[in-house]
Amino acid sequence: MNIIKPKKLQKGDSIGIIAPCGVFKAAERLEKAVTFFENEGFRVKVSEKLFARERYLAGTDTERSGEIEKFFADDEVDAIICARGGYGAIRLIDKINYDVIHANPKPFCGFSDVTALSAMFLKRAGLVTYSAPMINGDFGNDISEFTLENFKRALMCDEPLMFDGEVLLEGEAEGISFGGNLATLVSLCGVDFLPDENFILFIEDLNEPAYKIDRMVTQLRNIEQFRKNLKGVVLGEFSDCDCPEYLDEIFSEFNVPTLKGLKITHSHDKITIPIGVPVRIENGKILFYS
Repeated sequence: MNIIKPKKLQKGDSIGIIAPCGVFKAAERLEKAVTFFENEGFRVKVSEKLFARERYLAGTDTERSGEIEKFFADDEVDAIICARGGYGAIRLIDKINYDVIHANPKPFCGFSDVTALSAMFLKRAGLVTYSAPMINGDFGNDISEFTLENFKRALMCDEPLMFDGEVLLEGEAEGISFGGNLATLVSLCGVDFLPDENFILFIEDLNEPAYKIDRMVTQLRNIEQFRKNLKGVVLGEFSDCDCPEYLDEIFSEFNVPTLKGLKITHSHDKITIPIGVPVRIENGKILFYS
């Protein structure tokens, strides 16, 4: 795969805000986020379809996929941040023109349901994206210093990112970073979504009972390409799991070097990590060559 790393974000750049997933209704949080970015020295361009609604979605599939392509093609937009997650992204993966994404690389940020877009942008356009804070729960909701500092490190600095983790399974591993929300990744099963090269999987989730996490992990392990290319695992938070004491045993079944305890999460304090860059696990640390 010819992987494309977008340019780093700089003060004075324009941040585009789109809603490719669930319906977005929080006008006051949008206003707060826009003010925040402007105070940080950025310009902001907001999708005209941001408050569109089609059932529980932020507009029709055509509207949402069209805004993705429009904001990537727009030379006045330097980076894109999603308004929120919530179901909807998987409906777009067969409707997006990935040539537009490939021809106009720029940072694309989000997590949770946005995982589906990040995975397919990497697979079909070769674009490095970011598991990163969004508008609704972060930039428009009193973003923490921890989250903001990690966002700036990943999006605005050239140095590699390094994080400490707790060792679940020992060993060293190398590959490209891949993953995000576990349930969303599993929803992609049935399409060609996995990297063709060795990868380090990072996963997190929210409100999933242990037996469902077990089922999703097993579903991934049943894919031959997944087993072949998986070289390591980095575990974020699995918040509000009913039986967290079972998780170490479940994740150990990946049977590759595994770290846990990173702030990859739906919670207020979260790290930002690139998806699609070379990664190394060694001595309880993970290093992203961003």
